[in-house]
Amino acid sequence: LTGYNEEELKMINETKKIFNDDTLKITATAVRVPVLRAHCESINLTLKKGMKVDEVKELLKDAEGVRIVDDRDGNKFPEPIDASFGDDCLVGRIRQDLSQTDNKGLELFISCDQIRKGAALNAVQIAELLTRTAQNLK
Repeated sequence: LTGYNEEELKMINETKKIFNDDTLKITATAVRVPVLRAHCESINLTLKKGMKVDEVKELLKDAEGVRIVDDRDGNKFPEPIDASFGDDCLVGRIRQDLSQTDNKGLELFISCDQIRKGAALNAVQIAELLTRTAQNLK
C-alpha cells in the first residue's frame, strides 16, 4: 500500500497521461470536503528555470479558461462557491515556494467547477481547438 487514495492516484496518473510523460514527478493530497460542485487543488511546481510571480501572472492573465483571483490585500482567493457554475478555473495564492532555490518553485491554489470544466466544457474546448488547428493547416 502506498498510502495514496484513489483520487490522488488518479490525479497523478492522469497528469502523466495528459503530458505523455511517465517521468513527471508528481504528488497529490486529496481530501473530500462538503461542497456542492467545485474542486480545489493546491499545486506545487518545480520549474527547469526560475520564474517570478509577476511573470506567472502575466502568462496566466490572458489564458483562455483562467481567471486570476489573487488579492492579497483584500484576502480574496479562489473559493469553491465562486467557481461553482462558472467555466473558468480560478487561480490564486500564486507565490514562490521558499523551499526551492532560484525561483524554480511555485505555489498555486485553484478552484474549478468539476461538472462544467471537468467534463462537458473540456470536451467542447478540445473540439474547438482541434477545429481551429485543422482550419489553420489548410
